[in-house]
Amino acid sequence: MARNRFQDGPGPSQRQLRVSEVIRRQLSDVLMRGDVHDPELNRLSITVGEVRVSPDLKVATAYVVPLGGQNADDMFALLDRNKGELHRAVSKGLTLKFAPELRFRLDETFDNLDEARRLFSDETVRRDVEG
Repeated sequence: MARNRFQDGPGPSQRQLRVSEVIRRQLSDVLMRGDVHDPELNRLSITVGEVRVSPDLKVATAYVVPLGGQNADDMFALLDRNKGELHRAVSKGLTLKFAPELRFRLDETFDNLDEARRLFSDETVRRDVEG
């Protein structure tokens, strides 16, 4: 990520974090309300877990997962098919000169959380942590 004069370590700037959160909320609202004119996409329940914005604010990567984790391929096909309409709907809530390009990736944090729970419930790991 970009370095700036206000931050020593790598990572997103405060502006990137603010823009990311605004885009996440806008995209979540658009998908929840069914503002897209595609009945197939409106039937899906999609969770937007996180949005990461590039340092130049030109690309926004949304990490999404369908309800229950099923039919991810269909979800991505529908999101890509409606990318232009989603871009317009999200850009209405932004105060930026240019709205970033939307990209979609599968959010795997829930899978990682399940794996961490499984590891911590293992008897040998629990014994090592306690002792």
